[in-house]
Amino acid sequence: MIRFGYGTNGFANHRLSDALDVIAGLGYTGVALTLDHHHLDPYADGLGQRVAKLADRLRTLGLGVVIETGARYLLDPRRKHAPTLLDDDRDKRVDFLRRAVAIGADLGAEAVSFWAGVRPGHVDPALAWERLVDGCTRLLDTAHGPPLGFEPEPGMLVETIDDWRTLRRMLGEPDGFGLTLDIGHCRCNEPDPVPDCVAAVAEHLVNVQIDDMRRGTHEHLEFGEGEIDFPPVLRALADSGYRGLVAVELPRHSHAAPDVAARSLSFLRHAEQTSAHRPEALPARPPEGGRT
Repeated sequence: MIRFGYGTNGFANHRLSDALDVIAGLGYTGVALTLDHHHLDPYADGLGQRVAKLADRLRTLGLGVVIETGARYLLDPRRKHAPTLLDDDRDKRVDFLRRAVAIGADLGAEAVSFWAGVRPGHVDPALAWERLVDGCTRLLDTAHGPPLGFEPEPGMLVETIDDWRTLRRMLGEPDGFGLTLDIGHCRCNEPDPVPDCVAAVAEHLVNVQIDDMRRGTHEHLEFGEGEIDFPPVLRALADSGYRGLVAVELPRHSHAAPDVAARSLSFLRHAEQTSAHRPEALPARPPEGGRT
């Protein structure tokens, strides 16, 4: 059985404690925790005590956890996602990622996920790759905790699975450097069918995000609103031997988080059941109806 989780970046209007209660109450078995100013701020006072309290809460709720590091304005209130590992002031990103790994270790996280960032216009591609390799190396040198899951992200320096393979080779194919795979991204910009993408990288998967998407458009959509046929994707995940979390990634749906999370889990469970019994695609809409 696939272990479905939900991302806290889709609960941006909730206190973290309330978000966890809703997610667990709906029947999810894990959470993808985006460290942010309102959700376990890694720079606020009393971090150790807050992490310990959260670890206890996760155990009580029976939630596994992965750490996500895609907060938009945590490091710079004026520049979205900045600084990245490609920027002139990239040391701040390295420090943040090291904090994320330490927090992940204390929480018993299954993975810590991160990405390259968009190449700044004044940084040529060769220097951008050099900076990325250096940043990843520095993180690997100090990471004594959960495996790292590097995520190819449309529009960033590393945006495809092939780009991730290139980075991994440049790093010397180190242990502990795995892949975060966003299922929607596979539909958005990978040339192969989504189930084939899953099968091709199965041995490297440490974290999976799931959402619907359309070819060529990087927009995270509710299930049934994009172009992905999910039963074959879930079958590919089950057949791959991956046992980590498969967490819903809907960062722009916080305005209706409880309802969206409920619909998403219902859809995914139905898709999983369908994948086990017949090859046909699901109907275009979730079984209990459309959005409200």
